[in-house]
Amino acid sequence: MSDIATFAQVKRPVVSTWRRRHPDFPAAVSENSGRPLFDGAQVTDWLIASGLGNAAPQELQSELALFGIIALRDRFTPWQLVETLGSLLCLRRLGGRPLADDGANACPPDDAEADEALWSTLLHRAERIDAEDDFVLRELRSIDATAAPLARLAEDLVESAYDERGAYEWLLAARSRLGLDSLAADAVTPELRSLLTQLTDLRVRLERGESLTLADPHARAGDLLAALLDDTEDRDRVTVLAADLDDRLTRITRRRFLLAGVSELDLDVQTGSDLEERFADPDIVVTQLPYRPGEDRSVLAALTELERVAYLLRPGCTALVLGPADALVDELKSTEAAQLRSALLRENIVESVIALPGGVLPFRPGYRPALWTLTRGPVREAEGLVLLADISSEQLTPGVRMRLAEDVLLWRAEGFRGLDGHDPRYGRVVPVADLDRAFGGPLTPPAPPASAIWSDKVTERPALIAEAEARLERATADTRAYEDERGAYRGAVMRRVGLLPKRTTLGKLITARRVTRLPGHRIDGKHLTRDGHHTVLGPEEITGERTVGDRRIDRLLLATAYERAALTEPGDVVYTLAPRLGVYVDHDGFSVVAFPARVLRVNADSTRPLTPRVLAALLGAARGTARSPSAVRPARRIEDYQLPDLDPDEVLRFEALLAETERRERLLRAQSDTLAEARHLTIAGLADGTLTLGEARTINRT
Repeated sequence: MSDIATFAQVKRPVVSTWRRRHPDFPAAVSENSGRPLFDGAQVTDWLIASGLGNAAPQELQSELALFGIIALRDRFTPWQLVETLGSLLCLRRLGGRPLADDGANACPPDDAEADEALWSTLLHRAERIDAEDDFVLRELRSIDATAAPLARLAEDLVESAYDERGAYEWLLAARSRLGLDSLAADAVTPELRSLLTQLTDLRVRLERGESLTLADPHARAGDLLAALLDDTEDRDRVTVLAADLDDRLTRITRRRFLLAGVSELDLDVQTGSDLEERFADPDIVVTQLPYRPGEDRSVLAALTELERVAYLLRPGCTALVLGPADALVDELKSTEAAQLRSALLRENIVESVIALPGGVLPFRPGYRPALWTLTRGPVREAEGLVLLADISSEQLTPGVRMRLAEDVLLWRAEGFRGLDGHDPRYGRVVPVADLDRAFGGPLTPPAPPASAIWSDKVTERPALIAEAEARLERATADTRAYEDERGAYRGAVMRRVGLLPKRTTLGKLITARRVTRLPGHRIDGKHLTRDGHHTVLGPEEITGERTVGDRRIDRLLLATAYERAALTEPGDVVYTLAPRLGVYVDHDGFSVVAFPARVLRVNADSTRPLTPRVLAALLGAARGTARSPSAVRPARRIEDYQLPDLDPDEVLRFEALLAETERRERLLRAQSDTLAEARHLTIAGLADGTLTLGEARTINRT
């Protein structure tokens, strides 16, 4: 059942609910250690027919095939599964007809004679089509007829993915789930792949009618080049050069690009460390330097590999090199390494140096990467200059990727144009001579980007600080005037003499109709905005995690989509128990309470009236309201919270005290907020060098 939850992309308890509520849910076919086991095809058909779950039908078919592949791990190693399935998919593409034509799905499963006949036919087909063993023959010869079920699974993959390429890409995307962690260890996040694709500008160059040669001297499984090919459909004008030291990886890469639509005549993947440059001159090089653990990593070796990539560049060629930040960006302690990096900078081929955020290699979260972009023969306006950018503290959101790509692409196309040019959003243009003089120094922007320094937010800082100071002065005057009028704060609190007040519970107050409990409403998050008509109060607002008023909803949408939703009245007490107890008095009313928050409404006409402030204060101070970190539910229901049943006169005095403290808190908070705003703006201006300080002024008041 946990597999079904993964299959349908839901939580595990949802599957139990389906079994209980839907009589047509597939019955278990067997048990394993008391756990029911289900037929995967039946579950898939039921999910597709019912429309339940969060997975698309195509994904369900692919996942079903993956479960079949995983089930064969007791017969084959993960490498055998990936290599054999990839070879079968490639054989299907090369032959131009389904494996089913050779009986892949025609014969019954686990029929030894049928499996022998099928495998013999597939081998004969591979020997005829791939006689030189460039793609599939070796892998199919290394295994026997027990792999015949993989031919059926390959057909299932193609059926769910529409073609062999989609099936192979889906299989490689699931490599870690198959247990092939070594093949996934060097994979980068989809966000970084997207950034590299944008920096190459591949699609625009192909749309201009260019024929391009893509190259990767450290291809591994070909992830980076495959990401570039995903960005275009014009693969008939693309030539691919790749190399890797691992022969198994070169064969995987070769099959991958053949299935991606690259012609055999336009594809060359070598085993080793050198590209076959006689085949074609590279136009775009995208590579990731081989990873080495920090204890064994050599800065000099990384820079030497970078130099080898630089040798591949011809005029007009662009290279993107992903490597360790301690070699590409950080300060260098080794004189030899510093000399090599300075020599690369002086060659006038380094276009930009970018410090990337950590975590873009999921299997190596502690690895700090950086990116160099190289161009042979830059535009005249960029000669002798380098764009240094640092996004190590950013997330690679679509906006960040777009702005950084614009910085680099405009720098590549135009270079430095003075006041009428493009100011980079994430970097500074630095003369190579300055970097050479700082021999071995860090390649990081020496100051914030010019676009940030001259932005409206920065230029308006002095006026904003002066405005905050004026508000602070007014808030201080208001506080002083209030204290002059009301005097110093005195709560008149004393020790109680005599009997303690009787205890009651919230449940009893509700039963006695002194308090009414009202439900919250389930509000779809996509209906919430910042500029609606009604404030939405949910657990985040009540517990202080979000400012009240940040989430609002349009009144017309509320009336049409939530016909039964009721607004709060002034003085309603809104509470939540999840994730912890929170109580908030909605003095203004006309708000929408979002479940799991609920409302307590005080009945002012009862014989022993309460006030909202008093009820909220007593609930917040009730004993036993905290939740153990490991608990799924609160320790007790809110109806069981015990409260003192105060006399009406004491309630009124308590109400007056709470109202007084709230007024004084608002006055002090106004001073605190404006002072914090002025402090924040001042620190930001001094930190980026756009502000300075004059002589401090002291204002004496009598």
